[in-house]
Amino acid sequence: MKYRLIKFFSILFLFNLGCNKINNLEAKINSIIVKINIDRFDKAFDTLTESNILDVKKKYPFLFPDNYSNTFWIKKANDTLYNLLQKAVDNKFSNLNDIEGELSHLFKHLKYEFSDIDPPRVISIINNVDYENKLILADSLLIISIDSYLGFNNNLYDGIPLFIKKEMDISFLSSHIAEKYAQKLIIKPSNRDFLSKMIFYGKQLYFKDIITPHQNDAVKIGYLEEENKWVKENELFIWQYIIEKQLLYSTDERLENRFLLPSPFSKFYLEIDNDSPGRVGQWIGWQIVRSYSDNFPKAGLQEILKLPADEIFKKSKYKPKRTWQ
Repeated sequence: MKYRLIKFFSILFLFNLGCNKINNLEAKINSIIVKINIDRFDKAFDTLTESNILDVKKKYPFLFPDNYSNTFWIKKANDTLYNLLQKAVDNKFSNLNDIEGELSHLFKHLKYEFSDIDPPRVISIINNVDYENKLILADSLLIISIDSYLGFNNNLYDGIPLFIKKEMDISFLSSHIAEKYAQKLIIKPSNRDFLSKMIFYGKQLYFKDIITPHQNDAVKIGYLEEENKWVKENELFIWQYIIEKQLLYSTDERLENRFLLPSPFSKFYLEIDNDSPGRVGQWIGWQIVRSYSDNFPKAGLQEILKLPADEIFKKSKYKPKRTWQ
């Protein structure tokens, strides 16, 4: 009994110690001065007229290619489709205060981890629901196609496959922005094997763990909650499949479409395929990187991002546990 009490209070002490460290780190990060204000180009464009177009073009020259006339832009601003999208955006986002606060929080974490990165100028536009280009990050400029974040149940998205439109919700914005920075900062592996590719994506997702720590795992990887539940419950099966089929060091290019790239489901070529979400290989790579971090808690984000995939895997001691009966 005495031993159990000592063990209980030891665990409680370590838990409180860990919580204090996390709280102290968050306090330090929150003290960094970053204030994101989203520049509403979508609203400026909506009021475009012959009398103000030169002023608007002067403020946003990079959004007005020279090969289009002023008449073209004014006509577009009064286009039926643009007005429909602008009305939907206005109804959904009467203001962007909460989003600005969330992005400020993101860029504080980014600045803490990468001191040479300065927050960009953030501009919202309407881009005819171009969901393949929801975000454009270029040097000191971040452009958000705000009409691609109206919520996946919005009628304007009818006809778009669910595996794509499920991320067309404002709750995924910070995750998408973090992903853009991860893609700039993480070097693609020169090795073509499946393990290297899994851990490459795993690093991107671990990057989100650090830069967007308050988001849940489903949002980070772009899953619905039930999809995230499925991969957690089937982690052992997925891993056993990869090992038994000797996929770990395979250079078969088809594995990307089967397990790494966005898709309606992953392709085990089994009856469970339709129950699975896409990108389960990314999710496994993520758990491997997390396992490495757990074993080497003093390793910083930048250090982990630079490590070779094989080293991360071998030292991670990754071993999924059975979570189903």
